[in-house]
Amino acid sequence: MFTVVGFVALLAGCETSQDAGGGTAEVKTPPRDKGRVYLTVDFEPGRTLRYRLVSTRQITLDWDPEATGTKDRVQQHGEHTEMIVAYTPVEVDPYGVSTIRATVESVQADRSGGPTGRSMGTDAVVTSQGKSYTIKVDPRGRIVDAAELRALIQEMGEGVFRAGASGARTKDPDMIGDFVAGQWFLWDAVATIPLPAEGLAIGQTWQSQLPMPTPMVMRRARDVTYRFNGFRSGPRGTAAVIESTYTLSDAAPSDWPVPYSGRFRMSGTFGFLGPYEVLGLEGSGEDLFNIAAGRLEQRLHRYTVQMRASLPPMGIEAHPHLTIEQTLTAELLKPE
Repeated sequence: MFTVVGFVALLAGCETSQDAGGGTAEVKTPPRDKGRVYLTVDFEPGRTLRYRLVSTRQITLDWDPEATGTKDRVQQHGEHTEMIVAYTPVEVDPYGVSTIRATVESVQADRSGGPTGRSMGTDAVVTSQGKSYTIKVDPRGRIVDAAELRALIQEMGEGVFRAGASGARTKDPDMIGDFVAGQWFLWDAVATIPLPAEGLAIGQTWQSQLPMPTPMVMRRARDVTYRFNGFRSGPRGTAAVIESTYTLSDAAPSDWPVPYSGRFRMSGTFGFLGPYEVLGLEGSGEDLFNIAAGRLEQRLHRYTVQMRASLPPMGIEAHPHLTIEQTLTAELLKPE
């Protein structure tokens, strides 16, 4: 495992703490009110890191928000996916790019409420179970080669369609966007630090963008402001606390992976409605990053999205409202 301790110790000072194996490790912590902390994403040959990645979405659909006294107009929908992904170093280069083999060991996907909760076959995201892909990651945590991951996302995307009698494509609901949000952006909080060689001072902020997975087909993002908020002690060592707040982005980056393309119809409630207008997004979260080990320990992101939809042309003028309560978590499981 590679951690930046040598020159950092001269600039920032260190402390000693217990590591996961019961030994001691130098922790990069700055002297009070002066120093900076240096964060790198590190891998140790032969050590597999397993993460539980969970996405939970609660959707409140109000078919007639201007009406009063009618409970039947409001529907509740839920979507939940949970994955365990194992990251195993294939080749470790602490000064350059490391090659990591990721294996999707398990996937669960569930829906509840309304027509989208009815059985519609296996969600396409579940087909990733047992699949592996290789990524190349630099010490900042930036994925510099994700060709195999992109190919797996597109492979899942091919499985969401069924052909009708006329040959037209119909897309079933899927949670591939949640898969992308969990794995493509695992190290985003560290990877987007603008000047990592200068380290982080407590209170420092920086910007990024993260995806906004939804139950409908839409390509939207959330603007993120990260803030380094000091340190927290834990059983695996001292962690840097990185807080985050979210607002609605004007546009999503064009290089983010897209699981499907072309013309198609979408089944279910959220395919029936449309077009959609996103009215607002707000929320906050926290990443805990183990300084000595150079790895994400835990993440919790929560935000709320307000949307307005339209009904298909049926001679009825209506604009249903949707409220989406989204939670995204990542948790490093106990070492082998």
